Amino acid sequence: MRFEQLIRKVEQAENAIEANERAAGADLRQLKASWKDLWTPGRIVLGGLGAGLLVGLADANRMASTGTGALRLMSMLASLSGLVAGTSAQSAAEEAGQAAEAVSTGAAPDPAVAGLGAAFRDNERLARAADAARAAGAEP
Repeated sequence: MRFEQLIRKVEQAENAIEANERAAGADLRQLKASWKDLWTPGRIVLGGLGAGLLVGLADANRMASTGTGALRLMSMLASLSGLVAGTSAQSAAEEAGQAAEAVSTGAAPDPAVAGLGAAFRDNERLARAADAARAAGAEP
């Protein structure tokens, strides 16, 4: 009888292990499904930006510690400043063109460039006064 009780205990333990394995498999499937649902496109982009920031900071620290890295960093900053300056100059030229067009047509200018239109009119008036002074032989 003692031997039969041991056999029943072993069978109970095997059944418990199998039940735990099934539960662990179900939990793993649920985790996989939740993990896949968690990664939306926006979160993927934010994760990529965060990883890029960390890699960039690590690379900047490595470049700062070596002498040649500083030259690369300075050339990168110089090219970025040229890019920013070119973009701002282009937007300023577009705004000035819109203001000039609004002044020449007499139409109501876009509120964003209304101040530029007034400055353009003032510059145009000053240029005419300077031309008239030159024609009269006097300095403006």
